[in-house]
Amino acid sequence: MKISLFERSGEDQPILALVLVLVGVLTLGFQDSLIKLMSSDASFWQIQALRSIGNIAFTLVLAIIGGGLALLIPQNPKAVCLRSFLLICTMFCFFAGAPFLSLSQMGAGLYTYPLFVTILAGPLLGEKVGIWRISSLSAGLLGALLVFEPWHDDFSTVQLLPILAGLFYAANIITIRHACRHESPLALAFFVAVGFTICGGIGIALLSIFPLPVSIQTAMPFVAIGWPELTVGILALIIVTSILNLTGNICLGRAYQTAESSWLAPVDFSYLIFAAMWSKIVFDEWPSGLDVAGMILIAGAGAITAWRENVKGISAPKTAKVRSRTSRPL
Repeated sequence: MKISLFERSGEDQPILALVLVLVGVLTLGFQDSLIKLMSSDASFWQIQALRSIGNIAFTLVLAIIGGGLALLIPQNPKAVCLRSFLLICTMFCFFAGAPFLSLSQMGAGLYTYPLFVTILAGPLLGEKVGIWRISSLSAGLLGALLVFEPWHDDFSTVQLLPILAGLFYAANIITIRHACRHESPLALAFFVAVGFTICGGIGIALLSIFPLPVSIQTAMPFVAIGWPELTVGILALIIVTSILNLTGNICLGRAYQTAESSWLAPVDFSYLIFAAMWSKIVFDEWPSGLDVAGMILIAGAGAITAWRENVKGISAPKTAKVRSRTSRPL
């Protein structure tokens, strides 16, 4: 039995990509809230290693029922490994400050990435970034800033870590579009899981054999401790995050294979809306007035971009559309 979502991508499908992004950011927002919930009782390395082992197992099962283990073999191994490395860097920077930052702050820092995508998409991918995309991205970025509130006196350098995560995440998206377009989403997910398993194992081993000073462990406990005591509750949550992570990454991987990255970027801002929703559900934290204003800007940016793409799809001659896609470097 073959499942089309797991097969290698063909032509662009912007509407399907839009739906996949929304599903992906919804599930990953829930995953991130659970990891933040565990950040005081577990470690980044422990969670990543165990979750990724689960991801490997789930991916093998999905490959078997979805078309065969050949779906796990990449066409461009170097690019797939590079993309895995970039995601590892993204997640480390994103979660390093989890014990000290709200989910909205983490999300706002990460979601500076579309600015990097827009800057890089032109010279690297040959994508045209017009006034509507720039305006939408600007509105989305302004919305993120309203949530982030960097002008407060209590601004900390820890808050820069999610922004650095945004840079790595943008590089990951560019890599998918430029070199991993025709890879199976399962191959992408599988190699990410293998990379995180190796990274988590190395982190656990090094921090267990060569523990960092207590002052550093106290300041950054989530990333400075290798293997804290593992409880049944934490293990159950890690299994849940494994399922959520695999689902979200397969959706996002497929989405960015089947539509231009600079068109999906504003839609991806909806993560902040879902993050606020999960923050309320999991931590009973409700967004402030500025947060709400930021969410309106984010949602408006995504809606304007979707409308413009629909107008272009209706008005542009089919031959012109084919010419623009075949001439654009992948």
